[in-house]
Amino acid sequence: MVVPAPNQPRRLVYLGTPEAAVAPLQALHDAGFEIALVVTRADKRRGRGSGLSPSPVKVAASELGIPVTTDVDAVIDSGADLGVVVAFGRIIKPHVLDAVPMVNLHFSLLPRWRGAAPVERAILAGDDVTGVCVMAVEEGLDTGGVYRSAEVDIGPDETLDELRGRLVERGSQLLVASLSEDLGDPVPQEGEPTYADKIEPSELELDWGRRAVELHRVVRLGGAWTTWRGRRLKVHVARLVPEHRGEPGSLDGRTVAAGEGGLELIEVQPEGKPRQDAAAWLNGARPGPDDRLGR
Repeated sequence: MVVPAPNQPRRLVYLGTPEAAVAPLQALHDAGFEIALVVTRADKRRGRGSGLSPSPVKVAASELGIPVTTDVDAVIDSGADLGVVVAFGRIIKPHVLDAVPMVNLHFSLLPRWRGAAPVERAILAGDDVTGVCVMAVEEGLDTGGVYRSAEVDIGPDETLDELRGRLVERGSQLLVASLSEDLGDPVPQEGEPTYADKIEPSELELDWGRRAVELHRVVRLGGAWTTWRGRRLKVHVARLVPEHRGEPGSLDGRTVAAGEGGLELIEVQPEGKPRQDAAAWLNGARPGPDDRLGR
C-alpha cells in the first residue's frame, strides 16, 4: 500500500539526477523547504582515462550543503515526510514507498507519454501541446494520480533543449506551489496512455525518404545525422521547406529533398571536423548532380 502524501510537507527527501532536476531542487530550497537528503546516481566515468564525474544534482546539492547518497533505502531513515522525485532514472522499490510517500514531477500531460523520454516523444509525434504534472508515485510506471498539472505549448521550430528548459521552469513553479498549498487527493489519470521509450541512436539517422516535417522533428532533438560520400554528417540546425521537390537526398543549394518537402541545412558537422555553417561545408564539398545525402 502506498502511503498518502501529507497535505503540507516541510521536511523532504529529493531524488533526481540530470541537469533537468537541478532547478526544481533549487526552487524547493529557495522556497524554504527543509531538504534532509538528496539521492542520486553514483559518480560516472565520462571517457577513457578521465576521472569520475558527479551527477548535476549531486553538484547542486553539495553547493547547497545538503547530504547526498546513492542508497535509495536511506530515504526510510531520513525523517522526511515526503519524497520528491524528478528524473531520477531508477526504480523505487515498494518497501521504500511504503515508508515514505512520494510525488513525481513528470514532463508531460499524463497519461500521454509515460516513461523515460516524454519531451522527446512529444516533439517526434508533432504534438502542439505538452505540459507538466505533479503526481503520486506508485509501483507502476507513471500510473499515479495527478495533484496538479499545467499545459505548455510546443513551438513549431522549438528544439528539445528549449522546450525542456521551459518545462523545467514551469514545473519548478508548479511543484513549489503544490507543496506550499494543501495537496489534496490526487485525481486518477483519464484517457488512453501512451509510452515514451528512450530514444535509440538509430532513430536519429535521417531517412530522406520520409516527410521533411518528420525529419525536421528529428533535427530538433539534437544529434541527427546522415551520410555524405560514405562518411557521417551531423545536422545540427535545419529549416523546414514544405514545398520543395526532388529525388530524396538530392541537394539544391542548401536544401535537401525529402520524400515530401525538403530541409534547408543551416549548420552541419562533417565527420572529424567542427560544427560549421552549411554554406561553408557546401563550398568545400562541391556536390555533383548525382551526389545524394544518405549514401
